[in-house]
Amino acid sequence: MHRDHPVNDFAAVVDAVTQFIDVREPDEVAEGTLPGTVNIPLGALPSRIGELDAGRRTVVLCRSGGRSTQACRFLVARGFGDVINLDGGMLAYRS
Repeated sequence: MHRDHPVNDFAAVVDAVTQFIDVREPDEVAEGTLPGTVNIPLGALPSRIGELDAGRRTVVLCRSGGRSTQACRFLVARGFGDVINLDGGMLAYRS
């Protein structure tokens, strides 16, 4: 199971070894994202899961929290143990 964490406190769960992914589309990411993210759109996650290490913490970001929640569920179902959803996404971060 993944856990939710407030997006405005993302630095508390992201460190040098964290996999920090933004699952929005590239045009959305181009408008701004958080430092250190790698863009893996939700639709591409199944084909790009090999780029991620199931043994490392994975923090997931999207626009509002919906796609990141889906991504977290997908990752947990595939054996990822430390998965964090940034609650509220970029909309909450900006407000």
